[in-house]
Amino acid sequence: MSRGPVRITEQQRRRLIARRHHLAGDASGPEQVVRSLLALHSTDPASPYLSVLARSRTTRLSDVWEAMYVERMLVRWLAMRRTLFVFDRADNPLVQAAVSTPLAATLRTRLVSRVRRAGTEPPIDGDPAQWLDDVADAAETTLQQLGTATGAELSRAEPRLSTRLLPSAPSDQPQNLTSTLLAMMSAQGRLVRAVPGGSWTVRSHRWEPVDTWWPDGLATPDVTAAQRDWARRWLEAFGPATLEDLQWWTGWTKTAVRNAIESMPLEDVDLHGLPGVALRGTLEADLAAAQDDPPVATLLPALDPTPMGWKQRDWFMGVDRTLVFDRNGNLGPTIWWDGQLVGAWAMSSGGQIRTAIPGDHGSEALTAIATAAADLEPRLEGAVVTPVFPTPLERSLRN
Repeated sequence: MSRGPVRITEQQRRRLIARRHHLAGDASGPEQVVRSLLALHSTDPASPYLSVLARSRTTRLSDVWEAMYVERMLVRWLAMRRTLFVFDRADNPLVQAAVSTPLAATLRTRLVSRVRRAGTEPPIDGDPAQWLDDVADAAETTLQQLGTATGAELSRAEPRLSTRLLPSAPSDQPQNLTSTLLAMMSAQGRLVRAVPGGSWTVRSHRWEPVDTWWPDGLATPDVTAAQRDWARRWLEAFGPATLEDLQWWTGWTKTAVRNAIESMPLEDVDLHGLPGVALRGTLEADLAAAQDDPPVATLLPALDPTPMGWKQRDWFMGVDRTLVFDRNGNLGPTIWWDGQLVGAWAMSSGGQIRTAIPGDHGSEALTAIATAAADLEPRLEGAVVTPVFPTPLERSLRN
């Protein structure tokens, strides 16, 4: 007689994720952090640094910078859900095939459609698709000649990048072609986001040709094989989970998700009442080992990959989600205790970390959270970090 699905409680999942995602601060450095999470959200430029510091108590800000821009072991790349992430450079061929190349095709289709529908200033001659491809080719050639450039520098060297995209909807604003086309080209694997145009907290950056990072080219595997491998890697890092979680995180269609897991060794699990899946093999042993871990307090940044890893989030939410998310689903800086999201944190204009923990989580939690905040503050070396997307509880702490 076959047994039913393994039943996994919310507490078991929280303890397992706390261990896998190094919420105890026990990771050896930036590369181990990225490998354990697959990718670090980088829409907010400070978040990758803070995500690493939260998980590696011995790492300094300069270590993250060096891993990204000196050693070039980590790279910022447009991928899942049209979002900017930091990946292990060794994973980029896989990410490119599994996510970015299909995304680039979508971005190109949308851009061509917008130009045809709304027009440009000045108007372009001929077929919009061919014109956009010509401009992209010219921009790539220009970047090869310059070696490195900002978007503004590329626009001065290739004036067609300054073409204005006219509004395609009443809510749209006219904008230069530059950022939209360069984002599409980055998803195509033709150029790379390089050093920021200032400190580690600024959004502006320089561009470099892709062959300065991959001299032999960005060789990509077959898309089907790549999506299968990427789905397996996600389950190793974020499983057990629902298939809806996997679809949301990857941004794939349901068909793509089904194809990706078709030949994967999976077992059905009961996720505290929700149907889920896990990789067959070590799940029960991993769950058992994690249950002996002591609870830890962790301060995670805005859009951190742990809370942004699943569509279904009730199992780790210990506060009203409207306090820590904005209206568009962007997550602010959060406080975690024993694998549960229990509060928010922010920085004052003077660089002090302030915390808010709604609800009663006991004196042990409050002491551990205060210690975690006190430990993090000097590691920021005087920087004042303000999230790109303000959220209610975080905003109230800053004011």
